Amino acid sequence: MKAVGIIAEYNPFHNGHQYHIEEAKKNTNADVTIAAMSGNFTQRGEPTILDKWHRANEALHNGIDVVVELPLAFSVQPSHLFAQGALTILDALKVSDIVFGAEHSDWNFERLVRSEKNFDKNQFELYNETFATAFNEQLKQNTGIELTDPNDILAFSYFKAKKSIHASANLLPIKRIGNKYHDLEISGRFSSASSIRSSIANGSFDFVNSVPDITKKDLLNIKKLGTWENLYPYLRYTLIQSPVSELCGIYQMAEGLEYRMKSVAENASSFDEFIRELKTKRYTYSRLIRVSLYALLHITDGEMSEHYQTPYIRILGFNRRGQQYLHEIRKKLHMQAFTRLSRDQKVGVAQLDFRAGKMYQMINHSEQQDMKRKPIILL
Repeated sequence: MKAVGIIAEYNPFHNGHQYHIEEAKKNTNADVTIAAMSGNFTQRGEPTILDKWHRANEALHNGIDVVVELPLAFSVQPSHLFAQGALTILDALKVSDIVFGAEHSDWNFERLVRSEKNFDKNQFELYNETFATAFNEQLKQNTGIELTDPNDILAFSYFKAKKSIHASANLLPIKRIGNKYHDLEISGRFSSASSIRSSIANGSFDFVNSVPDITKKDLLNIKKLGTWENLYPYLRYTLIQSPVSELCGIYQMAEGLEYRMKSVAENASSFDEFIRELKTKRYTYSRLIRVSLYALLHITDGEMSEHYQTPYIRILGFNRRGQQYLHEIRKKLHMQAFTRLSRDQKVGVAQLDFRAGKMYQMINHSEQQDMKRKPIILL
């Protein structure tokens, strides 16, 4: 059986995602569609609007045959590490192709990746701008192109990751449809995930025509919306009571950021105020939000390195076709794969995801996320 891989957050699953799945199947003639999906926190470090089980179930009802969790050690990372982790897992699952959306699907991303060898590395040592800004300045000088749209940035990262880890899958970008990634206005059948989340946060039901029925049902039944404002009291307490000597060991806590975060937390009463006061030209909001999550979950440099080096496949759900494919490749897998979290895995390879799941449960009163959970099976 031929498999196509999709890397997703499905936050939430909407009509654009359904279109993407249909196009992936059509363009690759695949028998099986596998989604490597982020767990309960996004790449940016924010809690997802629905937990991983609801989102996996929505995907399985709309064209995905197997959903595996993209571990937190990969999913809450800068784009290049996010891409490496996702391709590592999909490569282990023997997918022939990986299909993803891009705003400029006609760009030669391989050529853009090759252009990096001409960059002036000294420009990245300046402290008056973010890495992304410095990178785009170099890219534009060498190619005339800037990577400013999120899906284009990820597309570039996927091609770079393929080269880095020698992944075998063919990479196929397809044109993203509907409104732009960050648009906050609902625009009909194909609206962005950002606009759908904004609509829900504002108590509006404008989003109902932009999502499949099963997603609509899930979104209309949300008990409590998990946000960083809900998380902030826990983060603030952590930053205030933890000594700097402990905070400096948090993953990506560099260049004295631990002092700045601790100082700002003492006075900022809301997460919005905290993150605005924390922002400098050196750091993007995404970087600061991710570091906030690492601090909240007490993820150290050593832990992240160890977990990044030990990827695993956690199967969240599958249908009959997916079951047949998993049975077919099970003896070819060179990576640990499991359907239920054991006590050993809870304190071992899946420890970060277990901690993230517990924190997610606390802020939105969701059901158990890891222990005793069986995969979703649609037969």
